[in-house]
Amino acid sequence: MGRDMVETRIAVVGMGPRSLGALEALAARLGNDAAPLSVDCYDPFPACGAGPNFDPEELDLCRLNIPMRDIDIRPPEFTGCSTFAEWLADTPHPDVFPARADLGRYLEARYNALRRSGRLAITHLPTIATELKQEGDLWMLRADDAWHGPYTEVLLSVGQPQVQPDEQLAEWQQHASAEGRTVAQAYPARRLAEEAAGWTGRTVAIRGLALSAFDVLRVLTTAQGGRFEEGQYIASGQEPAQIVPFSLDGLPPFPKPETEALDARFNLSAAETELFSTNIQAAAIANPEQARTLLTEALVSPVIRILTEFGAETDFSAVFAWLETEFSDPGTQETEGPVETLKTGIAMAEGAATPSVGYTVGQVWRKWQDQLRSGYNPAKTQPDTADLIVAFDEGLKRYSYGPPVSSSRELAALIEAGIVTLDHAADPDIALTEGGWTLTSDQGSVEADVMIDAVIASPDLSILRSSLLNGLVDEGKLCPISESLAAETAADAQIIAQDGTRSPGLCLLGRLALGSVVAADSLHDCFGAASHRWAQDVVERMEGKVET
Repeated sequence: MGRDMVETRIAVVGMGPRSLGALEALAARLGNDAAPLSVDCYDPFPACGAGPNFDPEELDLCRLNIPMRDIDIRPPEFTGCSTFAEWLADTPHPDVFPARADLGRYLEARYNALRRSGRLAITHLPTIATELKQEGDLWMLRADDAWHGPYTEVLLSVGQPQVQPDEQLAEWQQHASAEGRTVAQAYPARRLAEEAAGWTGRTVAIRGLALSAFDVLRVLTTAQGGRFEEGQYIASGQEPAQIVPFSLDGLPPFPKPETEALDARFNLSAAETELFSTNIQAAAIANPEQARTLLTEALVSPVIRILTEFGAETDFSAVFAWLETEFSDPGTQETEGPVETLKTGIAMAEGAATPSVGYTVGQVWRKWQDQLRSGYNPAKTQPDTADLIVAFDEGLKRYSYGPPVSSSRELAALIEAGIVTLDHAADPDIALTEGGWTLTSDQGSVEADVMIDAVIASPDLSILRSSLLNGLVDEGKLCPISESLAAETAADAQIIAQDGTRSPGLCLLGRLALGSVVAADSLHDCFGAASHRWAQDVVERMEGKVET
């Protein structure tokens, strides 16, 4: 059966913020006069619009890494829904980093407002879609041992799908099972908090020292009755005796500038932003060497200007050399140890220390995220150039995606209190022992009997644990751009198969398309241009204006 013989009917697999943004963009293009468009949403998670990352039932200690002043996800006018700041009962200070659960409740309210608008006839199927098959130009989805459809459009927006544990984690899980030890996951935090209530006096290791680790630290401390007062941690006596975070480089991420006034010192001029917008568009279709040159050209001048305004002594050669190294070996330029890096980051975020070249580049890059996505995402980028730009962006996340400085201060206070140690933070040797895990570094050894995994898996198609997605990979419909990147998609999110063809109406949005898109791990991207391009092309396919 062909698309022209059936009504448009859409299936959405995964109903988190990105699907909400896509459906809002679609509904905005339909108007009030047309009959409601049928949409079936497959997601076992009950809070539609929020998804697990913004679970409305999550502990309030899990915070966003975006301050209120930077949250700009305005709802479409037709829904009658207010902005996040207006929706909150008590509007927080612009410099406050809100709880993820608060945002989740807001996103759930936006989803309900979208349903009430009547532009889409949305049905939520609280189940897992397990298989997808093509019938001519149409699609059928299998869920709960039954086939549903046919659908003219299928949008896959699955966020962070289940994956196979990596070799190290799989070995640890097997070891824990054999020795009666514990390997726990960072999320949901409320479940971790319940488990942690039984870890008083024990030694807990945390694999990962990025944003999730800060949530885990609060679960192990304040969720167990401890509190922070005047820069010090007051223990409850219910905490683990020692907490040992570690990662490959052992360095905590750098916190964002603390106040709006300090953050404004990293603002870009219109001319600087225009040059970057032009250069990222050109870089996205260039070879790697040309892309490196174009991005360096856009970054050098504003970074030197900002550093000079801060009173730093710098010049073109220093900034150029830093960028050259960052492109060739991303994320390797910090030379201080873990505790010194933490203290330096806090001082720069407070404005008590002059920002480094890297910190300045990171803040500039953060402020250009919209332009980065706008210039890169619609382009057809060759794999080696995509590798370069994505690696550069991912490496800079140690600055651009940093936590609030309050989280960094909490870590410093926990170290001062002797509860957290970073002595073994930098890629320790880890031996499996009868008591659990022995971590060894130049500072000595420590044995942990609990291991928490706080590492977010990469969007690698080869490790997916989803029968639907695995089926598409096996059929050659879903394939990676390169060994280090995720799925290949077109500008409108249509999936490009291994043979270069497009499957009509089969689309993918989000981090599983990393490489086809960049900087997808962002709340703002969920409601950004990629969702609008998808919506526009759905409407045009409905009207027969574009070929699939």
